[in-house]
Amino acid sequence: MTEHQFLELADRTLAAIEDAVDACGASIETSRSGHVLELEFDDGSKIVVNAQAPMRELWVAARAGGFHFRRDGERWLDSRGAGELWAMLSELAGRQAGEAVELQAPADRRA
Repeated sequence: MTEHQFLELADRTLAAIEDAVDACGASIETSRSGHVLELEFDDGSKIVVNAQAPMRELWVAARAGGFHFRRDGERWLDSRGAGELWAMLSELAGRQAGEAVELQAPADRRA
């Protein structure tokens, strides 16, 4: 995957995460600048998702720690085996929001 292809995929994924957070009904604010998406919770804590083009990874920083996700062709998987991006984001956001959060990947799985 070229850097350009990665950045296009990362942009689609960040936009899909932003849409999923907006649709989930939890009290989470989103803001995006370039290839960085911040999820902010009522208690002021944040989850940051950013694209790391040289590594071809999406990095997630949350209270629970840092995670690096690589595309396996179909899904974003944590490089240390912690899980899949959408499931991990749902779990991490739920912990920080103090309520159940279910973030759904787009049906076409292009993100």
